[in-house]
Amino acid sequence: MQLAQSGQALGASYRFGERVGSGAVGEVWTITAADGRTLAAKVLRPEHADDPSLVERFVRERSVLLALQDRSIVPVRDMVVEGPRLAIVMDYIPGGSLREVANDAGPLRPAEALSITAEVFDALAFAHSRGVTHRDIKPDNVLLARPWPEWGPGDVRVSDFGISDVVGEKIRQTTGLIGTPQYMPPELISQGRSGPAGDVYSAGVLLYELLAGRTPFAGPGTDFSVAYRHVSSRPPRLPVNDGLWDTLDLLLSKDPAQRPAAADAAAALRRLAPGLAGYAALARGQAPEEFDDVERPATLVRGAFTDAELTALAAAPPSAEETVVPDLGEAGSATIARPIPRRQVLPQPENRAEEPAAVPFWRTRKALLLAGSAVLLLAVMVAGFIVLSPGSQQAAPAAAGEQLSAQVPGQALPTGLTISRSAVYEPSSGETRLTLTYAAQKAPLSGNFLEVIPGLAEADTCPAVSWAGAAVSRNQGSVTGVDVGCGWNLSGLQVSAGSSVEVTAKVPVAPADQQELDAWLRSGAEATAAAAQDPDVLGSAYPAQRLMGVEVRTPARVVTPSPLKITLVPVWASGPDELNPLYVSPAAGKPSQMLTAVAGGEKGVRFSDGCGGALAVDSSGLTVTALQITPECTVRASVGNFTELQSPRFGITSREASGD
Repeated sequence: MQLAQSGQALGASYRFGERVGSGAVGEVWTITAADGRTLAAKVLRPEHADDPSLVERFVRERSVLLALQDRSIVPVRDMVVEGPRLAIVMDYIPGGSLREVANDAGPLRPAEALSITAEVFDALAFAHSRGVTHRDIKPDNVLLARPWPEWGPGDVRVSDFGISDVVGEKIRQTTGLIGTPQYMPPELISQGRSGPAGDVYSAGVLLYELLAGRTPFAGPGTDFSVAYRHVSSRPPRLPVNDGLWDTLDLLLSKDPAQRPAAADAAAALRRLAPGLAGYAALARGQAPEEFDDVERPATLVRGAFTDAELTALAAAPPSAEETVVPDLGEAGSATIARPIPRRQVLPQPENRAEEPAAVPFWRTRKALLLAGSAVLLLAVMVAGFIVLSPGSQQAAPAAAGEQLSAQVPGQALPTGLTISRSAVYEPSSGETRLTLTYAAQKAPLSGNFLEVIPGLAEADTCPAVSWAGAAVSRNQGSVTGVDVGCGWNLSGLQVSAGSSVEVTAKVPVAPADQQELDAWLRSGAEATAAAAQDPDVLGSAYPAQRLMGVEVRTPARVVTPSPLKITLVPVWASGPDELNPLYVSPAAGKPSQMLTAVAGGEKGVRFSDGCGGALAVDSSGLTVTALQITPECTVRASVGNFTELQSPRFGITSREASGD
């Protein structure tokens, strides 16, 4: 059954044009709006209309994209519900997709591939900062505002967030696989979970394809064979310089915790691009017949397939009889949204005899020890499933140690904010629990707060962090102006005057001893303070941590009787910021976000007469009027925790004396 026909009406405001694409759950058409604009519409397939989960996913695409208003993301304009037909209306991007570029142009020059992928990472960084993952990054879902020969910086648009999930910092456990086999991150195949790090991996596959003309694990076998290579095989080395390969290899790390955040990946690619400007594109190579395996722990797919069984499934030819292979779609590059078939795994006779009769379910426990490995893996029992991830190896060296704890007391900042930090390393979990205590003195504090969570050593990548107590996203230097590695943006905190709030974080770091834990906790505190007090940082981000003082500005001369214009100027480590005042009296409109963050809004501001009755202050304490002539006068001010402020001296004259 066809979804639509050219010329057919779509709701009351649109008419179908041409079909320009199709995906797992819908087709994409050009449409003409009533005002003559050409837009695009994604229409749900009729065969899915009775599937509640797919309908929910389709409807969610609109709400997700409405919250993702960024130039690097295709914006949604409308949603049409017409009988059994659902359609999302979005901007039409005329330049085609990267799939067409990859097919027609072949491998791209490294500088071009890096520039395009950096813009994809920009889109992902924005989405991740809003708690959204894409989960199906591939060339088909990356569009260009202008056709390839005319392409330029800023033309990349990421589309099709229809199978994305709103996730926050906690990685969601799925009930099946959603994605594209050639681009699926290994944790989605092996453990059925995905998150922002999975998007980074898929974008790394995209970069590999733009450089090589093929995906890293394309080759012989079934679509499941291709997908399983993400778990079991190393990506074949490309003939590019070491810096580019090291970055690409990091993006394709089997361990999600080892991959950089999307914003960090974008910055890394942009640093590499200028040095590769003169490099030619690689020749399109053939996919290898065999792949190098990686050493890895035993793997269970959704609690159903053991590592040995997965290997057998991956090696099975498509025509093999009596082989239950997860259905991953028609082709390795097609999006699928299907559950993995579940079945009971019957114990093998030879293993059954070796296991204790009291615990027959855990017949695969022997697989926890790899031959030739000295790594002890963490076994976690969740609802009858064992999930072993590569990241669990990090905790193994200290698993037999004692619990460690450390504290770093905070010092009050000029705004009255004190940040105290404590950490407890628990060997049984292999994680360090970090507690941040934010305390306020005389004024309520709110807004965004910066926190740097480094690795144990300087060379370590930024650890993955699971937060509780605040809405948290990665710090984006391009947005906040604070360029610091391993930085996090904590929002939604409200610290009342004289009280405190706590935020906790689980960090997968395993210090070897008390000295290493103390050094790690201290390094995070010092890095956070250094970033907040960096004199090179401009802008008004993180005001509760960065505001150093407030200057009270008035005109040099005031005419009586008239209101006195008072400007409260924030002072950062870089100096006074006249362009972004905290407050201007007499006030017009809502108070600035900065004022709300450091003083609770206008209620935290008060002015008073500093010249013996020459000034009159209204009952709110916010409007000052010049009443008496005097050659020298000052106005005093209190702003949140800044209580002893005073303006420079100014004169008050009469209208006659001023000549007005």
